[in-house]
Amino acid sequence: MSSEIPYRPLPLDQSDVRYAYGPDSVLRPGVPAGETIAFDWTGSAIYPGTVRKFWVHVPSTYDPSAPASLMVFQDGWWYLDPDGQVRGATVLDNLVHSGDIPPTIGVFVDPGFFPDAEAPKNRNHDYDAFDDRYATFLLTEIIPQVTARYAIAEEPERWGICGGSSGGNCAFTAAWFRPDRFRRVIGCLSSFAQMPDGNPYPRLLPDTPRKPLRVFLQAGHRDLRWNAPERNWLAENLRVAAALAEAGYDFHLVLGDGPHTPNHTGVLLPDALRWLWRESLPQSE
Repeated sequence: MSSEIPYRPLPLDQSDVRYAYGPDSVLRPGVPAGETIAFDWTGSAIYPGTVRKFWVHVPSTYDPSAPASLMVFQDGWWYLDPDGQVRGATVLDNLVHSGDIPPTIGVFVDPGFFPDAEAPKNRNHDYDAFDDRYATFLLTEIIPQVTARYAIAEEPERWGICGGSSGGNCAFTAAWFRPDRFRRVIGCLSSFAQMPDGNPYPRLLPDTPRKPLRVFLQAGHRDLRWNAPERNWLAENLRVAAALAEAGYDFHLVLGDGPHTPNHTGVLLPDALRWLWRESLPQSE
């Protein structure tokens, strides 16, 4: 089946491009809003001394007798904020209501911080590491708070993870180390370029048996250091995309214009979720 893309002139200056939001990124008449519950997490064993907030968004159609799919978003409030650039809960409500994705509970997790430290942020330590600590943190500390309250599907094909910038490579790394739990990945403008020992994935992907992941990537023509010979965000995202293609992964790359901003991420989120969850909806009789 062919798809016709509307004509859009290319911008002459790509340094400040903004994309217009579609109808699934705004409140729509007749779409019931889900419920969002806020939590504080202060007792981390994986990241001792840190505190953070996370939010759980439950669609209005949630039925405890029918376990929901799960989508975990990094940089929680940035991705949840209904007046922000991603508007994750609004998108989930619209897509669940239209039947484009299965009933899905969203978990929006802020990065940790040290409340009394001179340098309180722990975001890069949380997100840029190449190890299983963050996945273990989610699976042993955050997600049990959700599964204790709501029925979540057991199948890993119904668990997704999403993030942008450092949260994007974090999402991919969590799925890389724990594909037994996370098999649907969205990574936008991912900061592969600033992983402490360099971006491992262009080397690993061709030489590692293919993992059962479905991966949606977004890259930007004017991402950070886009024309620099080292630590080039655009180049590292393209290298990961090429390695995924060569290794035979089910993946989709969207290359946009503009700088390191979540605007394009937010605009793409509805279609990214549709693509991730395709073939996951119940079939009509």
